[in-house]
Amino acid sequence: MPRKQPTVAILFNLTGEDEYEKLRDIDPSTLGFKPEYDIHVATSMEEYEALAKALRAEGFRVRLVNVEENLPRLLHTLAHRPPDVIFNLVEHFHNNPEREMDVAGVYELFRIPYTGAPPFGLAVCQRKGLTKKLLTAHGVPTPRARLLQTSRQDRDHGLRFPLIVKPGREDASSGVEGGSVVYNDRQLRRRIDWAFARFAPPILVEEYIDGRELHVSILGNGPPVVLPMIEFDFSALPRGYPRIISYAAKWDPLDIVFHRVHAVCPARLSATIRKKVEQMCLEAYRITGCRDYARIDVRLSPNGRAYVLEVNPNPDLTEGVSFMESAEKAGFSFPQTLRMIVEEALARRHAMSEPTGTGEPHAPSVR
Repeated sequence: MPRKQPTVAILFNLTGEDEYEKLRDIDPSTLGFKPEYDIHVATSMEEYEALAKALRAEGFRVRLVNVEENLPRLLHTLAHRPPDVIFNLVEHFHNNPEREMDVAGVYELFRIPYTGAPPFGLAVCQRKGLTKKLLTAHGVPTPRARLLQTSRQDRDHGLRFPLIVKPGREDASSGVEGGSVVYNDRQLRRRIDWAFARFAPPILVEEYIDGRELHVSILGNGPPVVLPMIEFDFSALPRGYPRIISYAAKWDPLDIVFHRVHAVCPARLSATIRKKVEQMCLEAYRITGCRDYARIDVRLSPNGRAYVLEVNPNPDLTEGVSFMESAEKAGFSFPQTLRMIVEEALARRHAMSEPTGTGEPHAPSVR
């Protein structure tokens, strides 16, 4: 009798209209500049469907589940149709990114293995200030910073300009714009006020490293492997725009900066610097509790010193972009990479099904 293939439930949380759906009606010739990339990018649903198609090509039985901000729906899925493994793409709940860790905790309660970081890793990396403290405590260089709970600031902040101001608990570069980099106290005061008016505290004020930026993707656990690094070419940015990966550069195809930042993979690094960055990022991956796959954002100063900017568990898996571009350069196809991530989670299935106390393991009752 043929062996039954594992079931994979791709869980995501999608409500309302997808902003990228609206782009289908926009004529690129009306933008006022010549776009270098297609402005009609894939919607979230199209990306989830692409993951499902790729996993089916690898032999898995796959279903897509939109939890739709609905906790009973999530619980019913886990209790009544438990998959062998969850591909966890839930990044927020009730429009709150800090609830990402809580959803992973629900998977833990049902003892269903899932891809990516556990609640601890998600919680740590959601808190940029805490991440920096952990990195510093373990000797991993990160730019000096201060974490502000109120908009009042001490003139003697002890940091060296230029500085960058960003929300302390947002992800995906939310709140990072060209104006986020400041060069004097007056600009700093204005940007801090701007940040507090739009985002909940804390706000992070960090020394800006004006150098090269790398995305370092890591795959697996035993041991984790550093994939070919990506370096970003900022040379085509508009004059005066800081050399940063802003929110617009990542996500807004109607903004010129989206089309003026280019990825180079593999990054052109000396063997010495590459090895130093790899070791530093593997340590950051370990101490922040990442698992299965992650991306570390790194800056290289003009003198070649490397700094970890952020640790990103469960990064974007869009085909051909960032993490997946690095995987493809390493020789792994899109379906193969997804299969490896799923297999890392499946390897935990036995451990998660073992009882931790007396009695038999069982799923929580849901009515």
